[in-house]
Amino acid sequence: MNTGPTHGASASEKNSSSPLNPASDLAVIILAAGHGTRMKSALPKVLHPVAGLPMLGHVLGLATSLSPARLGVVIGDHAPQVGEAATSYVADAKVFVQAPPKGTGDAVTQAMSILDGFQGTVLVLYADTPLLHADTVRQLILKSNEGFAISVLGFHPENTDHAYGRLILDQDDNLNRIVEHRDATTEERTVNFCNSGVMAINSEFLKTALPQITNDNAKGEYYLTDLVELAIKAGQKCSAVAADEDEVMGVDSRRGLAIAEAIWQTRRRGLAMDEGATLLDPSTVYFSHDTQIGKDVTIGQHVVFSPGVRVADNVEVKAHSHLEGASLAAGASVGPYARLRPGATIGAGAKVGNFVEIKNAVLSRGAKVSHLTYIGDADLGEEVNIGAGTITCNYDGFKKHRTTIKNGAFIGSNSSLVAPVTIGEGAYVGSGSVITKDVAPDALSVARGRQVAIRDWAKKFRDKQK
Repeated sequence: MNTGPTHGASASEKNSSSPLNPASDLAVIILAAGHGTRMKSALPKVLHPVAGLPMLGHVLGLATSLSPARLGVVIGDHAPQVGEAATSYVADAKVFVQAPPKGTGDAVTQAMSILDGFQGTVLVLYADTPLLHADTVRQLILKSNEGFAISVLGFHPENTDHAYGRLILDQDDNLNRIVEHRDATTEERTVNFCNSGVMAINSEFLKTALPQITNDNAKGEYYLTDLVELAIKAGQKCSAVAADEDEVMGVDSRRGLAIAEAIWQTRRRGLAMDEGATLLDPSTVYFSHDTQIGKDVTIGQHVVFSPGVRVADNVEVKAHSHLEGASLAAGASVGPYARLRPGATIGAGAKVGNFVEIKNAVLSRGAKVSHLTYIGDADLGEEVNIGAGTITCNYDGFKKHRTTIKNGAFIGSNSSLVAPVTIGEGAYVGSGSVITKDVAPDALSVARGRQVAIRDWAKKFRDKQK
């Protein structure tokens, strides 16, 4: 299910290699100037995330995977942060401004200087479409390289009632024309091959034909699709390549964003299982765009991977855990109900149990933090054992401080370690202690009030209350 393309394609990288090798003479122009008013957001539409990465980031990732010689992004003057985001992802991307928006043809016109001295194929992508496979785009580029002036990416929609432009083919299955829905006859509307907006265009033809596009239409805009008619009139050939409908989904609303997220997650879950991970309830596991999962990993129900997580082989992540910016070495175990925050580094065979939070801390090989504990800004040595209810008191209201716990140390339950502090190798901390000074290796440190027993106090108290 999807809402269909709005005016372009999508751009999520397919995690598979391809023998196809597009021409090295490739330029990519990404159109990102739309206002996105249906998102009803102060954040520009193309900066809304799918799998933790703005849609623009997905499209730029696709573009850079093709190794283009030139890369440009067309933005609107209402959203300079889109250009800033583009250059933060790809430092040498050229940013162009379209003001005011006057259609896709006008948008490409703003970026034409990127083609100075360039000869080859120009790929036009859209920044609000995060699901397009790189291999699909390579097929489109290869078709363009076969001598077609224009190659258009099409799709076969499940619901033909949407107002998609139709791709009309000739007897040789070459593209003959693009008919907008409002201009199509009843017969043409039965055609189940529709326009996504993504095009691969011969640069020399584009330079010649683009100035010929007019805005003689109901909206008074310059449409890139008019290039097909100009090519046919000039005796040039055009082609069309089919993509899956999901790939060319354009996002223009919050509902569409949720649908795109669902499609992306379904793909990623399948890939994780194909590559050797076990997902006990796949539909409840959520990955980020950059999650790295090893082989023989078991992931329980309702697990969320936010950006920056790397999981090695033979790791178990149990149910209801949330991981972000964390690294898990081989054989580690996390959860259930664990939270790993940025900077959490879990060593080989280490254990993070239920209701444990780890932040900016290193657990070395075999360390155990089993339950009801907060470990922040700390370094735990090998085979360290942390009792239930322990916390590292890392913040004094102004600065963060580190706690160091050396190999083999044992921290009793309900202890507070006030940083900066070091617990020596093999040392013990008695349960309920508040440790404010370093503990020597192999020492026992107890810092709590002395227990006092008052004989018969409880009986006397009850009698008084009666």
